[in-house]
Amino acid sequence: MGDLERPERLQIMLTADELAALENWRFERRMPSRSAAVRELLRRGLHADGFLTAAQGAKSQDFGILPSSGIVDGPSDGG
Repeated sequence: MGDLERPERLQIMLTADELAALENWRFERRMPSRSAAVRELLRRGLHADGFLTAAQGAKSQDFGILPSSGIVDGPSDGG
């Protein structure tokens, strides 16, 4: 097996209702896999909270949720 573009693995547990909602959302949008659907929903949620900013064409490995200086509780309010 070759090098993975996404070498990090995240395992989550879902209720039957959560899985059904994920599958319905995925099929309505013709997403290729559950993983793709989860990544898209995660991206949308982070973007809605102001955490996700990336230039067009940037790869996910080029940026992260946490700044390189360490862990923060949330976005800075400038003060």
